[in-house]
Amino acid sequence: MKSISLCFLLSVAALSSLSAEGGAAKSVTIGYGQSKDNIDIYRIGIKRDFQSKWLDSDFGYLSGYYEWSANYWKARNGEHNAGISFSPVFVYEINSPYEYRPYLEAGIGISLFSKTVIENRDLSSSFLFEDRIGIGIKREPFDIVIRYMHYSNANIAEPNDGIDIFLLQLSHTF
Repeated sequence: MKSISLCFLLSVAALSSLSAEGGAAKSVTIGYGQSKDNIDIYRIGIKRDFQSKWLDSDFGYLSGYYEWSANYWKARNGEHNAGISFSPVFVYEINSPYEYRPYLEAGIGISLFSKTVIENRDLSSSFLFEDRIGIGIKREPFDIVIRYMHYSNANIAEPNDGIDIFLLQLSHTF
């Protein structure tokens, strides 16, 4: 219970610091997904856009965002796990003459979870890396993305079973 409380407090602190910053657009996110082991994944967060664009062309441009999130995993056998994550994510947004703007995203972040085992998956470490690739579409003020995510400890400790997730996430920019 102490680990879950610590994860929650660290998450609130990170989200509070993000909302206090000025500048780039901020978004609230909510997501749901499942692992290949039928572990349900619930995710809430806040993201802040990078204030830069690179490789700007007629086709599109590269930018990105920082995302702070709180995660809750629930297995079919009743086990659960809670954590917080921070990820810088790069986004290639494709120019469109329409209101809808498609994009691709990829990033690697860090996570801290309350437990190291869930549904017979031994992660061996509470500290995990969060890898992601996704495809999404924006129509202000909303953004929807489907992504593949992988959590593992990058062989810092053994065994390193990892968790693979497909997640659908909705964002609202303010």
